[in-house]
Amino acid sequence: MFHSKITRRLVTSFLLIVLVSLSLLGILLLNYFRDYTMQQEKNALILNAKIIETSLEDQLYSRDVSGLHTTLQELHEKTDLRVTVIDADGAVLGDTADPNQAMNNHLDREEVQQAMTEPYGLAIRQSETLNENLMYVAVPVYRGGQLIGIIRTSSSLVSMEQSYHTGLRVILSALFFALLAALIIAIWLAHRQVQPIRCLSLDAMEIASGNLHKRLQWQSGDEFDTLVQTINQLTRNLSAKIQESQAEAEKMSLILNHTDNAIMLIDERGLIVDTNRQAEEDFQLQGNALHRHSIHVIGSAELSETAQEVCRQGKAQTITLTIRQGDAVQTFQVFLAPFYDGPDELVLAVFHDISLLQEINQRQAEFVSNAAHELATPLTSISGFAETLLDDDFKDPEASRHFIAIIYREAQRMNRLMKGLLELARLDSTHGQTNVKRRPVAINKLLHQTAEQLQQKASAKKQPLREEPSPTPLYVLAAPELFSQILYNLTENAIKYTPEGGTIHIKARQEGDRATITVTDNGIGIAPTDLPRIFDRFYRVDKARARKSGGNGIGLSLVKFLVELFDGTIDVKSQIGQGTTFTLTFPLTTKS
Repeated sequence: MFHSKITRRLVTSFLLIVLVSLSLLGILLLNYFRDYTMQQEKNALILNAKIIETSLEDQLYSRDVSGLHTTLQELHEKTDLRVTVIDADGAVLGDTADPNQAMNNHLDREEVQQAMTEPYGLAIRQSETLNENLMYVAVPVYRGGQLIGIIRTSSSLVSMEQSYHTGLRVILSALFFALLAALIIAIWLAHRQVQPIRCLSLDAMEIASGNLHKRLQWQSGDEFDTLVQTINQLTRNLSAKIQESQAEAEKMSLILNHTDNAIMLIDERGLIVDTNRQAEEDFQLQGNALHRHSIHVIGSAELSETAQEVCRQGKAQTITLTIRQGDAVQTFQVFLAPFYDGPDELVLAVFHDISLLQEINQRQAEFVSNAAHELATPLTSISGFAETLLDDDFKDPEASRHFIAIIYREAQRMNRLMKGLLELARLDSTHGQTNVKRRPVAINKLLHQTAEQLQQKASAKKQPLREEPSPTPLYVLAAPELFSQILYNLTENAIKYTPEGGTIHIKARQEGDRATITVTDNGIGIAPTDLPRIFDRFYRVDKARARKSGGNGIGLSLVKFLVELFDGTIDVKSQIGQGTTFTLTFPLTTKS
């Protein structure tokens, strides 16, 4: 019970108040009782002295001392007072305490000296004769205006002192029992006042431990109700703020973990403090090894130096960073900014992967270069032969016809190139793709049409063109003219790049819920280093040979684009000197 500091303070304060109050009251009562008793005793002694003066008026100062002693003794027996008769010189004429023995001169006594100048004299001291405290009152006696003597009465203070001590004991006893009662009442009151505080403290500690659904339940009709309502309101506000913060944190975590940018927090020592999921995937970092990974694991001293500079200067910087991981090369645009987390100075690094953009820019540059080169070659031929014709003035008809044939062939080549580019541009646009009308297309029918269209070219190079339709009808959802162009381009390429006497084989079959078409030749083949780029625009394995055969590097890129447009896939396998096989797969559909 007394483990509570509030209880101890309340009980101590209550007892201190009771102790001080009762002590002051007891002291005041005792002093008042003593002063009152003394005053009554003094008045009684003065009155008795005056009465004695009147009763002894006739014989008081006669020289018959024996008769005076007898009278004083009778008065003592009746009043139990000690009476002393003193003349003006201080000589004791009679005393009831020791009537038969001569007494010392009393002129130097305090009460006697006071009585000679005042209406009465008063003194309290221990009597040498009776060996007890007495109150002495001396009343002067005047006759004819002259002091002729002093009557002194005295009374023992033993009974009064006993009464005083008895009162003191009673007051102390009352004080003890009052303190005991006060202690009990104080404990009860303290318990009553501390109980709600203890209950509120337990509930508040439960709230502080994280149970924000807890609410204080206490009604006392006093200020505690206001405190309870305030704490409950604070809890509701805190819960709402925490939920809001958690929602924001979850939202931010969701954004950070699903963004395609790698994000890191780096401290001033160059250690990685925190990362998002993309950073862990891009740089093979383990989340449980944070604060142990140095920024140098990324493999760039420039990044580390820039991070230290940002931390030192407090200004954001942006750098372009190229990182090599094995054969792969990644290019990042890195934004670094100071980040303050309390007393810690950190650097926030955001890695924007621009590898694809760099590759696109590079390929665009290559595309422009290749397109310019492809256009420049026929234009140069056309310009040169046209100039020759102008200078020759058509004097040699055979040479002129030869030059004109070359000009026509180069012009047709440029026309095919421009048509291919325009077709790619048209299909590459969103408008062009949405305008493609799709319907079920019979693969076996288109396979046969392609073989018929290219049979003459194959025969010209003495190449058997074999077609192998599927045993069962196969249908794919596509535009017939564009799907036919896929088969035509692949088969035409096989004829172009297969030497005379080679074999071309086109085949269709069903594999599960997909249709598979293969175009196979035993021609010159493609080197493994060239296979990944054969679908790039203007890319050709052997440019001189391709140009001689009429290739412009657009056909295969158009094929791949159309295959993907119709939800298909294309794969190529080839070996140098043994031939090439293109494999197409499309999802099957029904005829109607």
